[in-house]
Formats: sequence, structure tokens, C-alpha cells
Amino acid sequence: MIEIERKFLVTSDAYKKEAFSQNRIKQGYLSSVSERTVRIRTKGDKAYITIKGVSNETGMSRFEWEKEIPVDEAENLLLLCQKGVIDKTRFEVKIGKHIYEVDEFYGENKGLIVAEIELKYESEPFEKPNWLGQEVTNDNRYYNSNLSINPFTNWD
Repeated sequence: MIEIERKFLVTSDAYKKEAFSQNRIKQGYLSSVSERTVRIRTKGDKAYITIKGVSNETGMSRFEWEKEIPVDEAENLLLLCQKGVIDKTRFEVKIGKHIYEVDEFYGENKGLIVAEIELKYESEPFEKPNWLGQEVTNDNRYYNSNLSINPFTNWD
């Protein structure tokens, strides 16, 4: 139940040609305090509730619990979420033995494209595709919960 991931900015749309899957995602937050976030997400024809804890010092690891819920319940819960629902398309790209999840954001976060990779342990080696840019793992602005409050288009 520990999530270990690293986040990177994306420098081109080359990932789209490499993607084996893509899904539209809408997600909102019932709680977005730094100690815990409670997220409601619809992804394609499925829906989930997710609880995440605070990140460790490196920003790579944190507690995560997720459960699939009925889509109609998720849609009702999204109505209760804080202002700033996230709207994005997630592209999944296999590079080596890992899968990158590349999120292209819309609405108030339009123009932002972030890639995430989940690892088994923090120092696990992984291949970096040529479209991978600057690492932003430890920059809290790129957490979706923070993007819902302070969208990318508001940054200076």
C-alpha cells in the first residue's frame, strides 16, 4: 500500500505514437490537505475512490489505498468535491519493463503534460525516453490535488 513514483515534465508529443492505451479521466478531491487526500476519479467506464497519505522526504513514496466504486456513485461524489475538478487524458506507454502514465491536462491546467512512473523501490533503475524532461517529483505544485486548487494557467 506504499506508492513509489517519480514525475517528469514532457518535452514533446512523441509519447502519443508510443502509447498502447489512453483514457479520459475526471477527478476531484473531497479532501486535499497535505496529510491526506481523498480523491474521486472516473477513468473510462470505471470509477475509484483513493486515499493518499503524506509523501516522505524524497517526495517519491507515500501511502495509497484505492477501491473501485460504481460510476454513478463516483459522478455523485464528484458533485461534492472541492472546486477545481481535474480533466485530463492519460496515455500509457511501455518503456523497458515499466509503464509511464502521461497525463495531458485540459481546462485550467491546459498546456501541462506530466509523466509518472511507478517503481518497486526508490532507487530502482528505469529507462528514460527522449520525450522525458525535467524531474518534478518533489515539487508539490504538480500534485493533482494542488493543481485543482492552483491550476497551471495561474502560475507565473
